Amino acid sequence: MAEGAPVHIAEEGSSGPSRRRGAPGRGTTVRATRQGDAVCAALAETDAFTSAQDLHARLRAQGTAVGLTTVYRHLQVLVDRGEVDMLRRDDGETVYRRCATEAHHHHLVCRSCGRTVEIAGPEIEQWTEAVAAAEGFVDVAHTVEIYGTCASCALAAESSA
Repeated sequence: MAEGAPVHIAEEGSSGPSRRRGAPGRGTTVRATRQGDAVCAALAETDAFTSAQDLHARLRAQGTAVGLTTVYRHLQVLVDRGEVDMLRRDDGETVYRRCATEAHHHHLVCRSCGRTVEIAGPEIEQWTEAVAAAEGFVDVAHTVEIYGTCASCALAAESSA
């Protein structure tokens, strides 16, 4: 799915047929609602990973009546469907981001501002396959996130020093 591409879901109480968002094989389903659409729209507004709490606060500040549990539920369905990437930061917090590509990729994440760049990393794929094969592993999956400081944050830190 392209970054910022809208996901149209019938609003709660609309006259259209009842639809549900679900994840194949996971059994996770939520009703298609305006709150879910708001979660999708809020994720499309940033290129940084964001926590459910921050997303909830942003939605509330915009006047969207949505509960934190609802935000978590919609984020989980989006993750299960492969529409949103999820990662756990060093401090243990789980954060979410709508990526520009559905293809397998990795992330380069700024520790200061959270700016995220998607990277393909074919060398990582080759290394993963070689290590797994050497140990007799098959059907291997992996996630690689690289943390650093982006050029803008590095320049700002340099200027303030």
